[in-house]
Amino acid sequence: MILTMLVVMLIHVILGLPLFLSLMATAIVGFSFVGFDQMARIMPQQAFGGIDVFSLMAIPLFILAGNLMNNGQMTPRLLALADRLVGHLRGGLGHVNVTASVFFAGVNGSAVADTSALGTLLIPGMRKAGFPGTYAAGLTAASSLIGPIVPPSIFMILYASITGTSVGSLFLGGVLPGIALGLAFMGMNVIYARVYNVEKNQRRANLREIACSAYNALPALIAPVIIVAGIVMGVVTPTESGALTVAYVLIWGFWSKNLSLQNAWLSLRETAILTSAVFVIIAISSIVSWQLAYANAPEAFVGLLEPFANSPALTLIAISCVTFITGMFMEEVSALFLLTPIILPVAQIAGVDPVHLGIVMTLNITIALITPPLGACIFVAAAVGKVDITRLFVAIWPFIAVAMGVLLIIILVPGLTTWLPSRLM
Repeated sequence: MILTMLVVMLIHVILGLPLFLSLMATAIVGFSFVGFDQMARIMPQQAFGGIDVFSLMAIPLFILAGNLMNNGQMTPRLLALADRLVGHLRGGLGHVNVTASVFFAGVNGSAVADTSALGTLLIPGMRKAGFPGTYAAGLTAASSLIGPIVPPSIFMILYASITGTSVGSLFLGGVLPGIALGLAFMGMNVIYARVYNVEKNQRRANLREIACSAYNALPALIAPVIIVAGIVMGVVTPTESGALTVAYVLIWGFWSKNLSLQNAWLSLRETAILTSAVFVIIAISSIVSWQLAYANAPEAFVGLLEPFANSPALTLIAISCVTFITGMFMEEVSALFLLTPIILPVAQIAGVDPVHLGIVMTLNITIALITPPLGACIFVAAAVGKVDITRLFVAIWPFIAVAMGVLLIIILVPGLTTWLPSRLM
């Protein structure tokens, strides 16, 4: 049953069908083993049950907050602050790219949105500074991986809804790994700036200029503080935090006249489209997850990884290999929903902290966004940067290697993900 469903899924993905149709076809084939007489009862029950989770209500709110901030002219303010901080360094625009991604991570938590917003502005500038177009597009796509790691993160909310892990602990657990990923890409940019002989293109900003840029960017920087502080202090739930952030962005946007009614409506429209796509995938993935549980897939996976049960690190490395390969060929939300119920029992037997597992899985799923052949961020970066996609498929692998190196460090040093939650929660 499991093998048949996997083959059906792969065939439909290769044929280029929309993901929800591929999942639906897989679910229908699964019912040929369960019994078609059960389909009318189980399919709507599991689909509705998959999305009838209170914590999932936070997802459209965080997406809306990010869209409102992007459409409310906050992007140039964050870029200006990043430019003041690191733009004077050699290969400065590359450092600005990574630093801006760290700032954007606290705005929407979407890697694809960050690639689109930053790529339009920074890829042409990096080309003028002397970087090849493939490198500029690759760095933009790769640095956007920081978005789902640093809070708020849609992937972490999804993981929390499946496992019952604290969203606040997951958000805090992603802070240090997100910073580590940013530093790794900045270190890589230092090396490439020398290889491409990119010179410094501006003077160092003085404290007054940095302070002015920070003041202008303050409205955008306050949003992640509201999100994380409210959840960590126990004042609000993740859903209430999302609603509070939306209210804050709306009030500030209309008060400062940076947000118009037209832009607010555009933000609502974009949020509705993306949220609908995410929840349809969650609903159908819930059906397939039930079928995999019916076929005893979790037990089979536990038996497969039993030799690693005494080593949390080896267990996480094995889990990462499975997650990475799955993410290369499957949309990230569905991969997370399908794999987590199977992987969680294995990690529990090995004694892996659920927060640590959540960050490792989130980073794994996120890396798939820049991995050929279906990495969404690669296609977005190629489109906005006007770069040949086949050349970018080759140029992206050093960035993948750096991200995998950071992932390995996180696996071997669990304190990077567990220290902040243990101190602050």
